[in-house]
Amino acid sequence: MAANELNPLYRTLVGFDRIASLMDQAARLDVAPGYPPFNIEQTSEDAFRIELAVAGFGPDDLTIEYKQNALTVSGARKPAEAQRNFLHRGIAERGFERRFGLADHVLVVGAKLEHGLLTIELARELPEVLKSRKIEITNVTASAPKTKPKVVEAQAANDETEAA
Repeated sequence: MAANELNPLYRTLVGFDRIASLMDQAARLDVAPGYPPFNIEQTSEDAFRIELAVAGFGPDDLTIEYKQNALTVSGARKPAEAQRNFLHRGIAERGFERRFGLADHVLVVGAKLEHGLLTIELARELPEVLKSRKIEITNVTASAPKTKPKVVEAQAANDETEAA
């Protein structure tokens, strides 16, 4: 989907700029390269894990950046000091950049590099305002006498003293 195909949406969706930009991002991600391969796993209701196969990269070669609901993982190898003579070269050591769009309230908890796999832990942390809560229903019966609120009773007492 080309970016110019979304122009009619920009004219008709007022206040939905974020949705349109997410659609633009998704259209660009479809042509993303396949290196390095990765897995995305949901480990619990509010926890996720991204694993990237980064064989040959060390912790100093990798950069993880989180900004405005976008997680960017990039890698760049330092040039080798000694010239190596390969008979076959099957391990890719080229630089890369992978981008992941994260939902609102999903935070990066940590990252580790072990056995050529970069593992990034994510967690969804909803603010208290957005969490669902149970509302208690009170039972009001028709036979119960209605009482005046205390504020009204106090106002009535003030009116009686002013009249006297």
